[in-house]
Amino acid sequence: MNPSGLPHIGVLRLGHRRDRDKRITSHLGLTARAFGADEIHLAGELDPSALETWNSVSKRFGGNFKCRYEEKPLSFLRRFSKGKGTESGTIVHLTMYGEPWKEALPKINLEKPMVIVVGGTKVPGEVYRLADHNISVGNQPHSEVAALAIFLDSLVGPIDDLSHFPDGEIRVIPNGIRKQVMTFEEE
Repeated sequence: MNPSGLPHIGVLRLGHRRDRDKRITSHLGLTARAFGADEIHLAGELDPSALETWNSVSKRFGGNFKCRYEEKPLSFLRRFSKGKGTESGTIVHLTMYGEPWKEALPKINLEKPMVIVVGGTKVPGEVYRLADHNISVGNQPHSEVAALAIFLDSLVGPIDDLSHFPDGEIRVIPNGIRKQVMTFEEE
């Protein structure tokens, strides 16, 4: 269980293209971490810079966020959906062709680990069939980062930085008039 009280939440980024998607994929991982996911799996072209960015942010700002490269994402999803071992769980696919998120949210089993699939290039039809829920955060073209943020915020709720992001080197102190950062040594 993560600090939000929900079972393990992972994000699977499908179809990453190193040259074209570097920034959006980086932001997907940062958003997954900030909004309460426990890990991200990068699928598509191997991109050590995305993994390094996510690990660096977790080290500096705290938390136990994990990231890894997934060479065979469909095999990973098949194992996850079949209920073999500790990987069994709920697959949520974020797509603009899915059921509206506000209607789908109450139907999601929150007792099992979850993987949230976020596509990049053309998503294989098998992903739609493997998913327990194909969910849309709007039916107009928009950013997958926005869809992930809205979905995770509605699923996880507010994040308590102290319990969700322990052991960081840096903590941003909310302040309406100036930038305020505290380093680990100052605490």
